[in-house]
Amino acid sequence: MNENIVENEKVSVVDTESVSPPENTPSVDELNAKIAELNDKYLRMAAELENTRRRATLDSDAAARNRAMGVARHFLPVIDAIAAAMEHTPGDDGIIAMSRAMDAALTQIGIVKIETVGKMLNPQFHNAIQAIDAPETDEKKSEPNTIVQEMQSGYMFGDTVLRPAMVIVAK
Repeated sequence: MNENIVENEKVSVVDTESVSPPENTPSVDELNAKIAELNDKYLRMAAELENTRRRATLDSDAAARNRAMGVARHFLPVIDAIAAAMEHTPGDDGIIAMSRAMDAALTQIGIVKIETVGKMLNPQFHNAIQAIDAPETDEKKSEPNTIVQEMQSGYMFGDTVLRPAMVIVAK
């Protein structure tokens, strides 16, 4: 059997009081200050990155909404033509079907017709092109600034007016 022999070595211990740290070694307080500074920089950069992501998302959503509104504005003359055809030939089944299909498509994409006749004039949604003497109906006389006739329909896309309604109001 091989026996391992362990030899005792002499180790000299240097007096720790006489050893000083190298000249360029920072103190604990300096290191803690550096850690705090780097942590602050990290948190600021993380916040800036999050803000940039949020801004990019908002910009992307706004651009998509603007494109959708641009496309919707191109359909307004088609909607007007269908409404005119309905007035000209109210019993035509083809025009009625086209009108229903257009209304369903508009509702599906979030385009809503602005209500007019019988409502009070609101310059945000209505463009008054004429004021007439308030017509008397069986029930009562129309109040001043009440819409009595719609000349052209207005439409909204969400909370944005695509086109104000052109209306006639009572004096």
